[in-house]
Amino acid sequence: MSGGGCSIVWLRRDLRVEDNPALIAGVRAGAVVAVFIWAPEEEGQYYPGRVSRWWLKHSLAHLDSSLRSLGTPLITKRSTDSVSSLLEVVKSTGASQLFFNHLYDPLSLIRDQRAKEVLTAQGITVRSFNADLLYEPWEVNDAHGQPFTTFAAFWERCLSMPYDPESPLLPPKRIIQGDVSRCPCDTLVFEDESEKASNALLARAWSPGWSNANKALTTFINGPLIEYSKNRRKADSATTSFLSPCLHFGEVSVKKVFHLVRIKQVLWANEGNNAGEESVNLFLKSIGLREYSRYISFNHPNSHERPLLGHLKFFPWVVNEGYFKAWRQGRTGYPLVDAGMRELWATGWLHDRIRVVVSSFFVKVLQLPWRWGMKYFWDTLLDADLESDALGWQYISGSLPDSREFDRIDNPQFEGYKFDPNGEYVRRWLPELARLPTEWIHHPWNAPESVLQAAGIELGSNYPLPIVGIDEAKARLQEALSEMWQQDAASRAAIENGTEEGLGDSSESVPLAFPQDIQMEESHEPIRHNPAPVTRRYQDQMVPSITASLVRVEEEETSSDLRNSGQDSRAEVPVNVSAQQNERDTLNDRMLQTVHTNARLQYNIAMEMSNAAEDSTVESSSSIRRERDGGIVPVWSPPASSYSEQFVGDENGIASSSSYLQRHPQSHQLLNWRGLPQTG
Repeated sequence: MSGGGCSIVWLRRDLRVEDNPALIAGVRAGAVVAVFIWAPEEEGQYYPGRVSRWWLKHSLAHLDSSLRSLGTPLITKRSTDSVSSLLEVVKSTGASQLFFNHLYDPLSLIRDQRAKEVLTAQGITVRSFNADLLYEPWEVNDAHGQPFTTFAAFWERCLSMPYDPESPLLPPKRIIQGDVSRCPCDTLVFEDESEKASNALLARAWSPGWSNANKALTTFINGPLIEYSKNRRKADSATTSFLSPCLHFGEVSVKKVFHLVRIKQVLWANEGNNAGEESVNLFLKSIGLREYSRYISFNHPNSHERPLLGHLKFFPWVVNEGYFKAWRQGRTGYPLVDAGMRELWATGWLHDRIRVVVSSFFVKVLQLPWRWGMKYFWDTLLDADLESDALGWQYISGSLPDSREFDRIDNPQFEGYKFDPNGEYVRRWLPELARLPTEWIHHPWNAPESVLQAAGIELGSNYPLPIVGIDEAKARLQEALSEMWQQDAASRAAIENGTEEGLGDSSESVPLAFPQDIQMEESHEPIRHNPAPVTRRYQDQMVPSITASLVRVEEEETSSDLRNSGQDSRAEVPVNVSAQQNERDTLNDRMLQTVHTNARLQYNIAMEMSNAAEDSTVESSSSIRRERDGGIVPVWSPPASSYSEQFVGDENGIASSSSYLQRHPQSHQLLNWRGLPQTG
């Protein structure tokens, strides 16, 4: 074994030995100590959910086996402060260098900058690399060097960059092990006894690990990809790639996916296979949306907490625990929605079409706060991904300039016959409806009594009646939108008259009255239909609560934080983390001071996702130009101006494509995320 002067390779969501730039850099530098630090408390309310932790457990075991076969073990550490643990590993191994791959969510950006500062101060060389994207966020700019404001322009630029994404790197042939004699592994516990039985079922359908991810990629490219365009809407069959958990944990490189799919594209183009070419373009667009979610997260670091359009601050979300419970338990009375939610709870997975259906129902029909739904997805999805989930829920909730029209409600009955025409998906997940004829499977409330009796269905008993009628939901939505615009107009008038400092000042707003048995911080936003609290049962899934975020720029800034309350206290941050918070705030202040004021970008988002988001459910600040292949940790800072300028529809006609946005052009004003009150 080699002694001092080794390199630490800090692994996070890059759990592979193939195409891992940080690992390859470590191997080239000499002896390597590969480290994974499990510090979920640092994630605050985004403590990983049960199925996500199950995947991580097995992915790490697979990686450890691979690394050992190459010559070194994976050192695991349990911590509440990753940077402190890194410093301890450096001291115990005598390491002189630290290599890691970039992440783009706000917490990771702050943590990575702190790691760089702390270790550099100790004389350690720190280098970081791109292992998660085709291009770094600061590489993809318009002709004026500014970030793109539409997805279409962003993705077109990615596909026409003057240099291709770097080719995937081969795994190392051998790794020289650093001295780990004084650096023992900590045992990591990812599941408790109550979770093991449910987790055992996951192994029947999924095989975590980087080599298994490569097998899944090969299977998809050589099979379903060619008919992806035709079959992607089928909810009752395996027509998607199932690669999203692998991509989230970095078991497979997005560059490898891109390169292999492009090879197929060239092959099918030469063969004149138009259907194959269309399938490739659609699949690559889903990869582009993942790229764009990181692009937005890097530039709008609070997009997982706040809507990006100013008027949404005034939308009177319905705070109703009963609605939320019915939705999450699959008891809304709408078969396609209920089947999706039952599948999610049982398997941790949802077809992207069904994700759109259940999230749209959540926001448009039930009018529940979109962050509740996003937090529930985070807790229950195998591929829970903060950036992609935030972008998807913002799109569904009308929080983006080219979101789905907020006054448009998709009828789950019609969606059912579109995505599950034979009713097989509903029958699989709602056995109580299994004997219902296809004619009525997506709207049993219209079925004749004789048909219901023959199928053994008693509406309101063994299957619920619709929780809200679609016509009633449409009327309520119009009422809520009218109220929102009135408050938005009043606020603008007050600003013009000089009686308010800005949209961020909502001290006169009515405090949001949350259900009494849910511990939530006071929020200043309008509410409607707040019923009496529902009695809590132990077996119920918990309703998210809202507290202050760990990522703050100013002490007085209030930020939303969705976490489970009651008996599920996973998301609670231990008291001993408070010192870390102060360090984060201090670090963030230092980060802001280092950014040139003329680099501030007031960045209007206008994504052309109207078609793209139907194929994949899918998160700004100023950034300093960074080197392409590593050496410097990316730095972000929030926009410092009070509010963004009026959004102007671009030549692509995104704004004009929506009658809703046509009627309300003032809706294209973005919220500045600093100093804002909590919003839905």
